[in-house]
Amino acid sequence: MVWATPAGGRAVPVCHISWLYAILTFGCGESTCCESNAPKRPGKEDGGRRRPSPEPAARALNRRTVPSVVVGMGRTWRVSPPRRSWPGIAGAALLIASGSVHLDLYLTGYRSIPTIGWLFLLQVIAAYLLAAAIAVTGNPVAAAGGAALALGTLGGYLLSLRVGLFGFTEVRTTAGIVAGVIEVAAFAALAAAAGLPRRILPALAAACIVAFGLLAADVAMPAAQAGAAATAGTQVLKIGRADGTAVLTDSKGFTLYWFAPDTATRSACTGTCAAYWPPLLGNPSAGPGVSGRLGTIRRPDGSVQATFDGHPLYTYVGDTAPGLASGNGLNLNGGLWHDIPVPSAR
Repeated sequence: MVWATPAGGRAVPVCHISWLYAILTFGCGESTCCESNAPKRPGKEDGGRRRPSPEPAARALNRRTVPSVVVGMGRTWRVSPPRRSWPGIAGAALLIASGSVHLDLYLTGYRSIPTIGWLFLLQVIAAYLLAAAIAVTGNPVAAAGGAALALGTLGGYLLSLRVGLFGFTEVRTTAGIVAGVIEVAAFAALAAAAGLPRRILPALAAACIVAFGLLAADVAMPAAQAGAAATAGTQVLKIGRADGTAVLTDSKGFTLYWFAPDTATRSACTGTCAAYWPPLLGNPSAGPGVSGRLGTIRRPDGSVQATFDGHPLYTYVGDTAPGLASGNGLNLNGGLWHDIPVPSAR
């Protein structure tokens, strides 16, 4: 039999069991393996000396006293929860914020844009899943994946804003700028949580500075006048086909829309709304087969907008090519948007 003497000075019996059995049973407790360790009566083998009887508290050393402690062979293994760092928790929260902004944008119009809508949805799903993995496990690989997602989302936004992506050119809005700032912060926090080698930290810091610089340039850049290319000359209205229906289009074949909150003399779409729904500016003229009442209104900024049958006319940035009517039926910017069916020429 084996005896251990702790600091208190009392002799404690230790179970003679394998470490594997100790781990699986979390200590032998009152099992039969401890019965052989009970104190023996003094005899010849111990010189007639009586050993002190172990106390109940001493026996508890071979029991599982707390859920996170495993005892066996006189040693203690503590089961620790996953390590989570503050940068990782902050980065997960920022990923959730970024995903929420993109979810709102997806639900309020981007879902109708070919390819871009699916990319928005994938970004939202990936952001939520990675944020949950980082918050629960603190895994540095998940943190690195979150950093890569934030950087890729920001890069896609900046690329789409400047040169276009999959035929779609992004519109500079407050929501986009806020999402970009969140993504820069998420990238910095998750890169720190990933425990990347120190030698690449200067490159990561430089990437963050460049990203902030590009976003600052976007904020400082004056917003382009919606429909500026159409301010001069006459707008020829034509008949085109979208989703198998004959609709009114501009001179380039892009579908034209009208906005439910508008009146015959006033446009209710200004600011950010006009960035996503550029008004058709200029004096309209009827192309072949087009019949209807043409006119103009004066917009709040002083520009002249074409009207058709009393409806101010707009295009939609989600229509990346002629023959699309992605904006038809959308409830955005305070009201419903409709294309304009017209009798097709036979």
